[in-house]
Amino acid sequence: MWLMLLDPTEPQPAMRRPAKRVAIVDDSRSIRSWLRHVLQQDKRLEVVGEAGDAETARKVIKETQPDVLTLDVQMPGMSGLVFLERLMTLHPMPVVMVSASTSSGSDTAIQALSLGAVDCIVKPGQSVSKLSAKDIARRVYSAACSQYQPLLKRSALQPVAPLEAEEKDGAIVLIGASTGGVTALETVLATMATDGPPTVIVQHMPATFLISFAKLLDRKLPHDVGLVDDRVPLRRGQVRLAPEVGRQTELVRRNGLWQGHLRDDAERGAHCPSVDALFCSAAPYGHDVIAAILTGLGRDGTEGMRLLHRSGAHTIGQDADSSVVYGMPKAAWEAGAIVEQLPIENIGEAINSAVAAHHRRRSFAR
Repeated sequence: MWLMLLDPTEPQPAMRRPAKRVAIVDDSRSIRSWLRHVLQQDKRLEVVGEAGDAETARKVIKETQPDVLTLDVQMPGMSGLVFLERLMTLHPMPVVMVSASTSSGSDTAIQALSLGAVDCIVKPGQSVSKLSAKDIARRVYSAACSQYQPLLKRSALQPVAPLEAEEKDGAIVLIGASTGGVTALETVLATMATDGPPTVIVQHMPATFLISFAKLLDRKLPHDVGLVDDRVPLRRGQVRLAPEVGRQTELVRRNGLWQGHLRDDAERGAHCPSVDALFCSAAPYGHDVIAAILTGLGRDGTEGMRLLHRSGAHTIGQDADSSVVYGMPKAAWEAGAIVEQLPIENIGEAINSAVAAHHRRRSFAR
């Protein structure tokens, strides 16, 4: 009966969404205290529990039922990596890894992302700016809102037969990804032709993590995987990741060959490396571009995808159901910049088909 007291013609106050529940797992009491302070500055988050080891973490998860877990990569007893693998098997949930910015820490963090962790943040140094702290809280909130995606069986992801493709004035594949991109990129690249046109990727990730990610992909895939080198021609079969924060990766064409160009980013925009910077640089040659935008928070890549679409590129977006965070592909789709929107497991084959169609058009034109 109390519902009748509300007048539907009168504007009602907006319902405040309940805060996302966070549990912090880290063997360092000071890191736990710091994370709690950072996360509770965001009213969308509520820290409901802490743990210093895997055994306590299991109890905290069971008692508090958090929406997201922050997990230390290196812990005493059971490592964070082993704990994550068991968690994803028995009680899958969004996890943000907390890693040291060392080579070994980055390697382990990338393995964690490959096992299904949503994101990874770097442990603080002596001081953390308000902007960095705000970004950490934003990423943890984004992870809490993400949808868990079970890992595809790797045995089903076999490389297809090589495509015939020219290097001079040939096609290029561009991919942009952010949150959830590690497993998404593994899935896409595993079904792409091993001798297809060069592929250049922007994945939002700290520089040390990018180095570890490139090494991981090079071990797992039959492709030649590495980081973009400045002014070095890109070849068939190569997969190159935009290498570092502070320099934007763009593309140029010289003597019919694609080359990466690393441009100093004095402005240090919201994203560096930026999907938009990569995509926009290739727009003058859109008729030779196949571009895909995958899971991620925000709008990076939307403007570049719009320019590529207008200049004749074949543009692909990951669909909502298979995205960990349906942000970047959604923005590009709503902007009318996407030709086809597909589940992640179909995007690699769609890229192969677009490359084959490009090759047929070029052969016919001769």
